[in-house]
Amino acid sequence: MFYWFYRHLDINIFQYISVRAGMSFFIAFILTMILMPKFIRWAKAKKASQPIYEYAPESHQSKVGTPTMGGVVFIFATIIATVLTAKLNNFYVVGGLLTLGLFSLIGIQDDYSKISKAKNSEGLSARAKLLLQFVCAGVIAFILYHFSHTTDLYTPFYKFPLFEMGIYSIVFWMLVIVATSNAVNLTDGLDGLATVPSVMAFFTLSLLVYVTGHSVFSSYLLLPNIQIAGELVIMGAGICGALIAFLWFNSHPAEVFMGDSGSLPLGAFMGYMAIVAKSELLLLAIGFIFVLETVSVILQVGSYKLRQKRVFLMAPIHHHFEQKGWKENKIIVRFWIIAFMTNLFALLSLKIR
Repeated sequence: MFYWFYRHLDINIFQYISVRAGMSFFIAFILTMILMPKFIRWAKAKKASQPIYEYAPESHQSKVGTPTMGGVVFIFATIIATVLTAKLNNFYVVGGLLTLGLFSLIGIQDDYSKISKAKNSEGLSARAKLLLQFVCAGVIAFILYHFSHTTDLYTPFYKFPLFEMGIYSIVFWMLVIVATSNAVNLTDGLDGLATVPSVMAFFTLSLLVYVTGHSVFSSYLLLPNIQIAGELVIMGAGICGALIAFLWFNSHPAEVFMGDSGSLPLGAFMGYMAIVAKSELLLLAIGFIFVLETVSVILQVGSYKLRQKRVFLMAPIHHHFEQKGWKENKIIVRFWIIAFMTNLFALLSLKIR
């Protein structure tokens, strides 16, 4: 909408991505701050709280009754902020909106099955959830391929592409989106634990997308130039604003959980932005906390099946530290520090090529 003001009313300031990104940030922030208390009151009245996993650490049982599905609010705020500030004829923006929408629907269905009368803490079966994720990721990956998004694979610290993936990029992009979606979902186990690393990741990815969409900056930093990708920065700014507002209510002790309706689209959009910025491999550093949590689950399950022995006291790894006696706040803040350092490393890698 604001870009329309530039095109038709000659309000020049709205042509700049940086200005519209700032507006998107504050619109999403304000919307989330206004809507979240209303949602919390509604969720409490409807008893829309997620049952606590029976094998979770004992301290988690005190969180019984905390509303879930808060992700619906900040995803909605991000979409509204994007519609108001971004160019909706930009297919990268449309793809981003589609990513948030599709994965949010999967999360809503999963959350609803948990808060329904059955009170099943497991939600959708793992097979059903994974199938839906791959179908949605396939749609998004095919759209990227159809609109000729570059299929070159880049790696940090090297200025040339490793190789051209061709049609196999569809499969690779699907894996990136689904893996990141599930990694954020696994991390969302403590108050604010997934929220702040997500803000940091989206900030880093927004900078990367802006650079790749800018011919001068991308040339200077020896990055691929994807001319219209910069518009996606507006969505990245919007989701950062919405998440910071959500943290107001999600910080310990949490008044609301994001639920799968928040964590699944967050991770999927994170993977989508990395694909657009040609930073799929750099995502390992950008989302290091999410990678760490996922690897801890893989190691725990694999070790138990092969050796009948556990690697950690409990997985994901944040539960391991809880079992060792660390306070929840200490775990959360230390993981935030790690996320900050790994995102700083990812940004420094831009100049070392």
